[in-house]
Amino acid sequence: MPGQAQRSRPPKSRSGQPRTHRARRADPARRAAYDVLRAVADRDAYANLLLPALLSERGVTGRDAAFATELTYGTLRGRGTYDAILAACSDRDEIDPPVRDVLRLGTHQLLATRVGHHAAVATSVDLAKDVCGPRPAGFVNAVLRRVATRGLDAWIELVAPDRSRDPSGYLAVRYSYPRWIVDAFRDALGAPSGPGASAPVAGAPMAGAAELEDALAAGNARPEVVLALSPALAPGPAPASVPTPASADPDIPCPDGERTRWSPYGFRLAGGDPAPLVAAGQAAVQDEASQLAALALTRVGLSGEDKLWLDLCAGPGGKARLLSGLAAARGARLVASDIRPHRARRIAEALRRGRDENHAVPGSAVLVADGRQVPWPPGTFDRVLADVPCSGLGSLRRRPEARWRKTPADVAGLAVLQRELLHAAIDSARPGGVVAYVTCSPHLAETRDVVTAVARSRDDTTILDAPAVLPEVPALAGPGPEGRRFAQFWPHRHGTDAIFLALFSRSPPGRP
Repeated sequence: MPGQAQRSRPPKSRSGQPRTHRARRADPARRAAYDVLRAVADRDAYANLLLPALLSERGVTGRDAAFATELTYGTLRGRGTYDAILAACSDRDEIDPPVRDVLRLGTHQLLATRVGHHAAVATSVDLAKDVCGPRPAGFVNAVLRRVATRGLDAWIELVAPDRSRDPSGYLAVRYSYPRWIVDAFRDALGAPSGPGASAPVAGAPMAGAAELEDALAAGNARPEVVLALSPALAPGPAPASVPTPASADPDIPCPDGERTRWSPYGFRLAGGDPAPLVAAGQAAVQDEASQLAALALTRVGLSGEDKLWLDLCAGPGGKARLLSGLAAARGARLVASDIRPHRARRIAEALRRGRDENHAVPGSAVLVADGRQVPWPPGTFDRVLADVPCSGLGSLRRRPEARWRKTPADVAGLAVLQRELLHAAIDSARPGGVVAYVTCSPHLAETRDVVTAVARSRDDTTILDAPAVLPEVPALAGPGPEGRRFAQFWPHRHGTDAIFLALFSRSPPGRP
C-alpha cells in the first residue's frame, strides 16, 4: 500500500535529505563554527587560520561558508555580551563549555543575524544533540527561547551595569570586551574616566568618552581586505605612479577594489580573489597602517651611507617584503631575522615572491636569530625596524578571540621583552641611523611606556616626530605632551589596525 511504502522511508532532515538515526542533525556551517569555537577554547587555535582550512577540508563553500564565517567571528566578538545575557536566562551557576558554545552560537543567531527565531532555536538544539548528547537539548531549548524574548539593545540595558555609576562595566557588556581592555583604550585615547564620563556631550567634536565608544565599536566591525602591491611594480614613490593590480599583469584576474587613502602601495578589495596576485608575487595581504609604518622608516633622511637595512622581528614577512622592495630600488639590502625557524621560512618565501629581478643589487638575507642576542656587531645597520611581539589588541577586528585570550599579566610580560628588543634595535643602528619601533597595540604599557623608558635610559637616542613623517595622515598624534611625538593609528579614525609607531635617531654616546 502507498501508506506503508511511505512509512518505510527514512525521515528527512531540515535540509530535505534522508536521515538515519546515526546521521548528524546539525548542518555543516553551524558544526564548523562550533568546532572552531571549541578549538579556540581547548587548544588556543587561531580562528582566522583554522576556519578556512576546516571549511576547505569539509567542502563547505558559497553561502554555507559565508554563514559559517559570520557565525564564528560574530560569536567570538560578541562573547562577553552574550555570556551576560545567557547568565540572565539560565538558572545554572555553571554550564559545561560545549553547551555554552552552542548557546553562544544560538544567541548570536537570535540577536545579531536574520535567522528566524524558530530556526535559530531548533538548529541549536540539533547541534547540542550532535556534540553534547540528548540530555542538554531541553536546557538549550529553554534558555534560547528566553533569549528570543528581547532584542539585543533591550538585553544590554537589562544586564549591563548602570553606565553612570560604572562606565567601564557598561561599555564592557555593551561592546563585548574585558573591562581591562576598555580601560586600556580609554587611557590610550586620553578619554576621561569615572562616573558620568561615558555620556557624550551634545555638539562636541569626537573626543573623550564619545570617541572611546567609537573605538570599541570599530573593533567589532568586519575588516576589509587590504593588499600591499609590490614596490617593484612602481616606477616612483608618488601614489599616482603606482599601478593598480589590473596594470601589473594582464594575464592575472584583477579583483574589484580601490586604492587606499595614504599608502602608495595599498589596494582595498571590494570583491574577487586576491590569491592569483599573491601567488604571482605582485601583492600581499597587509593592513594599510602596517604599510605606512614601514614606509615611515624609509622617509627619515640620513647623512652618510644608506646601504644596509634590518627588520629585527620580521616574521611572518609582510613588512620585510615591502622594505626589501624599497631597499632594492635604492640600491640597499635588507637583512630580516626572526627567532623561530618556521617564521624565518615564511619570511624567505615572502621575499622570494616579492623579489624584483631588475635591480642589480645583492638579494635580501634571512637569519634565524634571537633579537636580544644578535650575531652582528653593534652599529651595523643604517635603518632598523623593530616590529616587536605584542598583545595584538590593535587587530581585534581580525582576531576577535585575542580579547578573551590576553590578560594584563601578558601585557606586563611583553613589555619587558619589548624594551629588550628596542635596546637591541638601537644598538644595531649606526650613529646617525634611524630606528622604527612598531606594535599592533595601542596599550600604553606596550607603546609610550616602552619608548620613554628606553629613551630615558640611554644617552645616544633622540625621539623623532613620527606624525610629521606621515603628514598626509590626520589625527595620528597621541594624547599629552609625550604622545604628540608618536603615531597611533585607530580603526575608527583611519580604517586601519591600531598600529603604533615611534621613530628614533641614534647619535654617538653622550651626544644626543
